[in-house]
Amino acid sequence: MNLHVKHLLTYEYDKPVALDPHLLYLYPKSYPHQRVLDYSLIINPLPSKVVRNVDAEGNVQQVAYFADTTQRLSVEANMTLRSDAFNVFDFVLYPFEAKNIPFRYSERQSRYLAPYLGRQELTPYLEQFARQIAASVQWATVPFMTELSRYINQTFSYQQRTEGRAFPPDETLRALSGSCRDFSSLFITVCRSLGIAARFVSGYLYGNPTQAHELHAWVEVYLPGAGWRGFDPTEGRAMINNHICLAASADYDQLAPVMGSFRGSASSFLTTYVEIEEVDGIS
Repeated sequence: MNLHVKHLLTYEYDKPVALDPHLLYLYPKSYPHQRVLDYSLIINPLPSKVVRNVDAEGNVQQVAYFADTTQRLSVEANMTLRSDAFNVFDFVLYPFEAKNIPFRYSERQSRYLAPYLGRQELTPYLEQFARQIAASVQWATVPFMTELSRYINQTFSYQQRTEGRAFPPDETLRALSGSCRDFSSLFITVCRSLGIAARFVSGYLYGNPTQAHELHAWVEVYLPGAGWRGFDPTEGRAMINNHICLAASADYDQLAPVMGSFRGSASSFLTTYVEIEEVDGIS
């Protein structure tokens, strides 16, 4: 299917400000099942320069530079993508020992995956929870991912929260509630506690009315023989072709669609709008 996304962000300032360079994560990542058919970016005031590059984690990063002062910044991204149906479970774990957790990555994989194995937010309570989920599926790797997704979806209450950092995973687990960012952060920490590399993904979700006008977050885990595979604890299932990935990172707080600062004594106010629809288009 072809999906069109319109994402508009508007910053209002009560006094004129000078804008420092802004980083934009508003260009979709490439996947075997997903490709960009059309893309446009409209920024007002007109930047003096926009540079499109690839960051250290393989995400498309756009950098906007500004010369003039302003009291308003608007960023509008329009994108049309071809998203084909695929089976996220169509793989063979190799080496075969990876079918059970804990398993070991190869020495080479471990070097590259080190940022996605950090255990900084792990607590004894989270570690106990991870072991309980693993034991319930006899420590089988793929069933662990699906059960963890299902458990969070069916046991936790969802709270829509569009701004602010993700809550600490331990806090989310104790509260049994949170946003998609909170659920993803919890999922990542639980996976890492058992030695599974996991990263945060930011993007859009088509087909869920709750997420239709918001940025969405989910998780990818790295499985030997399968590579990065997506799981959505908010939805309670593995990723399918209605997820549109903008960027993925080891750090959940580094993927805001627009990041930057301004110089001046003004206060700012942000409004956002997301619209996703299925459209006819280039095949």
